Amino acid sequence: MARVIFYSKPGCQGGTKQKVLLTAAGHEVVAYNLLTEPWTVERLRSFFGDRPVAEWFNPSSPKVKSGEIVPEKTDAETALQLMLREPLLIRRPLLEIGDRREVGFDVQKIDAWIGLKPADESLQEMSENLMKQDLQNCSHGNDGGHKHHKEGGCNHHGQQHQKQGSCNH
Repeated sequence: MARVIFYSKPGCQGGTKQKVLLTAAGHEVVAYNLLTEPWTVERLRSFFGDRPVAEWFNPSSPKVKSGEIVPEKTDAETALQLMLREPLLIRRPLLEIGDRREVGFDVQKIDAWIGLKPADESLQEMSENLMKQDLQNCSHGNDGGHKHHKEGGCNHHGQQHQKQGSCNH
């Protein structure tokens, strides 16, 4: 099994599900806080490979959702500088296994890379359920506008948010 260096935002529900799935497959997950990691341009860039710059961004970031930052219109150098200043812009998770680095949690890609089959039969159902979920995007749901944020119902950070966009996942 693999040792997975896992950079994510602490408390993120999607990140928690991703780590559970990796652990259930018998992998060792070493989690780091993506938001406080001392990134350099070179190190951060190494996770993105040949992906288009737009795929480097967290689509749930408030500045991306508001249109203040348009990933499709951002060049690589500018994107990296923005991400160093504001790590919430970085697509999550960042994964490092051996000398390979990746961004995002594409279940099929990760399964082909290191395997996601449960290490124990007792974990089979839970793993299958997780693998059916969208583990790439914000786990709050796929309503685009995050309805619960508009209604002030987002309280997963221990506080109620009263307006849309104030939940900074």
